[in-house]
Amino acid sequence: MGNCFRKTAADDNKIHKNEYKTPTTNNPRPSPPERLVKETVEERGERPQNNSVPKLIKYTLDELRSATRNFRPDTVLGEGGFGRVFKGWIDKNTFKPSRVGVGIPVAVKKSNPDSLQGLEEWQSEVQLLGKFSHPNLVKLIGYCWEESQFLLVYEYMQKGSLESHLFRRGPKPLSWDIRLKIAIGAARGLAFLHTSEKSVIYRDFKSSNILLDGDFNAKLSDFGLAKFGPVNGKSHVTTRIMGTYGYAAPEYMATEMLTGRAALDTNQPTGMQNLVECTMSSLHAKKRLKEVMDPNMEEQYSLRAAFQIAQLILKCLESKPKKRPSMEEVLETLEKVEAIKYKPKVKKRSAVR
Repeated sequence: MGNCFRKTAADDNKIHKNEYKTPTTNNPRPSPPERLVKETVEERGERPQNNSVPKLIKYTLDELRSATRNFRPDTVLGEGGFGRVFKGWIDKNTFKPSRVGVGIPVAVKKSNPDSLQGLEEWQSEVQLLGKFSHPNLVKLIGYCWEESQFLLVYEYMQKGSLESHLFRRGPKPLSWDIRLKIAIGAARGLAFLHTSEKSVIYRDFKSSNILLDGDFNAKLSDFGLAKFGPVNGKSHVTTRIMGTYGYAAPEYMATEMLTGRAALDTNQPTGMQNLVECTMSSLHAKKRLKEVMDPNMEEQYSLRAAFQIAQLILKCLESKPKKRPSMEEVLETLEKVEAIKYKPKVKKRSAVR
C-alpha cells in the first residue's frame, strides 16, 4: 500500500462514524444482482483447494424455506438492520437442503422487506466474501434473490458472537487465554483485509460481528458496510455516519476484552458511557489497570500481559495517525503477549510450631 493509504488499527474507528470511503464523484445505482454475482464469480474463480466450498451456490427461495423449516421463529439466531438470521441444514456433499440434524448447519440471513439498505448490503457481502477466503472471515456458502428478497447462506458458528459471551450472563465467563485467542483471530482477519491486493475497509468492527466457532476461533462477519480501499492516491476520507451505535475500533475492542464492559453503555452515568474515555487514565499504570479488569476473570491472568495490551490500546489512540500501529503491528504485539503465561501466586505456608 502506498503512503497515501497506510491503514492503522485506529483507522477502522471513531464511534458512530467512519473515516473511509472511495471518491464520491458519482454514486451509481447498485448493479442488478444477476450481473453482480456473475462478475464476482468470474473475477474470483476457484477458491483455494483447502476450502470445502469452491464456488458460491445459487439457491432458490423454496430451497432455503426447506432448509429453515419455512423460516420458523424457533430457528431465529439473531436480527440486525439487514434482517433476521435463521439456522438451517444442508447436505454436506450436495449442499442442498436437508432435514434438521442431518448434514451441516448453516446460518441463513434474510433481508427485511422494510430495510432500505437490503440490496446494497447484500451486494457488498457477495462482492467481498465471494472474492476472499481466510480462516478468520466467516465463509459465505451461497446466495438467493427472489420475490424482491435477498438471502445469504453462511457457515454456522456454534458459539455465537463475542458480544454474547462478554456482556450476557452465561454459565462460564471467558478466560484470559480465550479472550486473547479471540483478539488474535480478529486481528488476523483485519490484517488480511488491510493488506489484501484490493485493500478492504471493514466498517462495522464490533463484538456482535465477531463470531466464534466451537473452538472459540474468531471470524469477522457482516460485510454489508465494507468497501474496497482507494487506489491511485485518491482520498478515502468521509464524514458519512456508518454502522450501528456501538461500533468499535480495535482499541475499543481490546478495552472490552480487558474490562468485560461494552464500548458504549447508555445506562451508565454521564461521563461513564464511553468505555475508552472513562478507563484511559487507568491504562498507564499496572496498579490502576488492575482496578478496571473484568472481575469475572478472578485475577486468573498475567498482569504483565494485560499491561502490554493496555499500552497497545494507548498507541492506537495516538492523535497523530502516523504514530498509530498498523494491524500487522497490532497482531504481532498480541502474539507476543500470548506467549506470556499466567503463573498463579503460591500462598506462603505458615511456619510449623
